[in-house]
Amino acid sequence: MKIVNILESTRPIKSDIRNAYIDFSKMNLSLVAVVTDVVRDGKPVIGYGFNSNGRYGQGALMRERFIPRILEADPASLLDDADGNLDPHKVWARMMTNEKPGGHGERSVAVGTIDMAVWDAVAKIARQPLYQLLAERYGNGVPNPRVFVYAAGGYYYPGKGLDGLKHEMESYLARGYSVVKMKIGGATLSDDCERIESVLKILGPGQQLAVDANGRFDLQTAIDYGHALSQYPLFWYEEAGDPLDYELQARLSEVYRGPMATGENLFSMQDARNLIRHGGMRPDRDWLQFDCALSYGLVEYLRTLDMIKAHGWSPSRCIPHGGHQMSLAIAAGLGLGGNESYPDLFQPYGGFPDGVKVVNGYVDLPALPGIGFEGKSDLIREMHALAV
Repeated sequence: MKIVNILESTRPIKSDIRNAYIDFSKMNLSLVAVVTDVVRDGKPVIGYGFNSNGRYGQGALMRERFIPRILEADPASLLDDADGNLDPHKVWARMMTNEKPGGHGERSVAVGTIDMAVWDAVAKIARQPLYQLLAERYGNGVPNPRVFVYAAGGYYYPGKGLDGLKHEMESYLARGYSVVKMKIGGATLSDDCERIESVLKILGPGQQLAVDANGRFDLQTAIDYGHALSQYPLFWYEEAGDPLDYELQARLSEVYRGPMATGENLFSMQDARNLIRHGGMRPDRDWLQFDCALSYGLVEYLRTLDMIKAHGWSPSRCIPHGGHQMSLAIAAGLGLGGNESYPDLFQPYGGFPDGVKVVNGYVDLPALPGIGFEGKSDLIREMHALAV
């Protein structure tokens, strides 16, 4: 068994929306296919992956360093000794050959995207849903395919007023979500409070609102918002300041007693560990949003989960960023607290397999081999156009 080719294509996910920091008018991503020599039904088994929104495609890095390292390796050196399948840990180690410690920037996205495709291939070769494989190898043996999801949106865009914001959030609630999220920090504090209050008025029993500043604030602004937000029953206050400003996060936790969330822009276990050590995060109420597709993939995410457990955190406090099926599989297999979802944005890369509905804030994942991309018709068309 071996990997015979790895293909990358940079695809647009552009949109007129913006958050507090960036606009998405020129955003793109990398779509990757890992082609194996295993043949099923007359076709090679292919694993697919892509990086999450908010980070650009990394095709140049992949083609320059990471893809050649895998293809130049002795195929036997990349196999699992127990079952002869591909070993994602060995593939990961090969990608990171000759890479210095640190430097957790764009290369973490390149590696994480390829890693996703490798795990998809491994689970398909094993004829299992990835969540089942993960539960058996790294969990308690029994997956829970019922996963909590929340609807992320509430972006700023030209001409969107309070009515537009409310209609957007109402549409998510009508589709079965119980938690919705909106952006803050791209307007004045008073305007954002008005926006928040307009959404809170439409929520019913058991429904909540989360807000996300996308790392926009300095310490004083984060605290000012913290004081103002304390009057609202928010699901969480997300990423107030720069993701590496652990002191800001710690200082904010002294002021804002409600739940907070952060971590989507940390790209290694070491960065995540620094957040846990120095960021004032509270395991009884706060949420960790590490996204494997942006942080060296599932191989590194497993190390991160081991780290947080050693520091007294439960995996159930993790709700990853990104809105992709890879994190859904991890949540179902390893007991995470849920996953982000973008009902109307970044398609076809976000969302669920066809026919999966949100019911009272949860989805039930079908038993599809691999990550389950083949169950989402618009997405698998894109993937097949790259390699089939």
